Amino acid sequence: MPEHFSPPLSLYIHIPWCVKKCPYCDFNSHVDNSIDEKRYIDALMADLDNDLKLIGPRPIKSIFFGGGTPSLFSPAAINQIIEAAKQRIAIDKNIEITMEANPGTFEQKNFAEFKAAGVNRLSIGIQSFNDSNLKNIGRIHDSQQAHKAIDTAHDAGFENINLDLMFGLPGQSIEQAINDIATACNKNVQHISHYQLTIEPNTLFHRQPPVIPDMEELWTMQNQCHEILLANNFEQYEVSAFSKPDRQCQHNLNYWNFGDYIGIGAGAHGKLTDTISGKVMRRWKHRQPEEYMRKTAGQPVSGEAVIKQDNLIFEFLLNALRLKKGFSYETFELNTGLNRNVLIEACKKIDDELLIQDQSGIRTSDKGYRFLNNVLEQFL
Repeated sequence: MPEHFSPPLSLYIHIPWCVKKCPYCDFNSHVDNSIDEKRYIDALMADLDNDLKLIGPRPIKSIFFGGGTPSLFSPAAINQIIEAAKQRIAIDKNIEITMEANPGTFEQKNFAEFKAAGVNRLSIGIQSFNDSNLKNIGRIHDSQQAHKAIDTAHDAGFENINLDLMFGLPGQSIEQAINDIATACNKNVQHISHYQLTIEPNTLFHRQPPVIPDMEELWTMQNQCHEILLANNFEQYEVSAFSKPDRQCQHNLNYWNFGDYIGIGAGAHGKLTDTISGKVMRRWKHRQPEEYMRKTAGQPVSGEAVIKQDNLIFEFLLNALRLKKGFSYETFELNTGLNRNVLIEACKKIDDELLIQDQSGIRTSDKGYRFLNNVLEQFL
């Protein structure tokens, strides 16, 4: 283990409330019309103070407000959180600060104020531009509001916008999926997240499964949508992430490169490296907002697990091989504390038709990227 083992650091802030729980959502989100912003912010800062004891003097390179629906918080509250974090930890001068938002008109009116509060990247949960498909997945906005949200974000001065889009929706045709992507490409945004609807346990869709497109239709949707993205100068840099040149999400890149991240908020998860002992650990916080706020001052951590050294290679690859261009040996050493030779040795058993190793690092072949799960299984 290197003497000074200090991976890059990001901050994730979970705001767990939503106007309505979507039937496909398995995130830690809760419907509540009586949010006590001050009480929750106090809990967030107590939570942050607790985690900062472990990480040593490292600046944070990105902040991500996720949820739930973070844009339900007032701009003043978002600004207060950002400023309170700055008082506690060094902030990279070029920091990326992302906030997730939905196209509801209630939130749109605050976009300019969120920008003034310090948010410089907006991630809008469009999901589809088709009214019928939006209704089938329980979204509370329509296509007109989706278009309006993007226009409002531009008018507010956001120059770094992501759109979330899903495919494989109940009742969705191949043509509708393609139209969603083509529409998104024409909205002058810098990043598009394009992912397949999955039916997760503990969701309404799991209890009452909808009829979704078959595997052949899903494959066609994915391939044709990806072709449209590439034709519009969106580069695939991760399994479900496409960006214009140099507009990759820095926060998510840190995840995929196995960097460290503090996770604060109800149900938030984090990965931290103890810079003294070199232990790499995962921590998670109490899921229920009321329990989180009640317990945070004393003990915000619901659970903690140290990643055993034998598992570090697999845990790293589970993340880093999602990146289309792979990773460098330097990134592996910096973010795991292991010597590259142990990785090179572990990769020898993988067919070179699936995994490519050269002087710059390791990446999957095109075939390996299509069958990524099969590649990863060989490291178990």
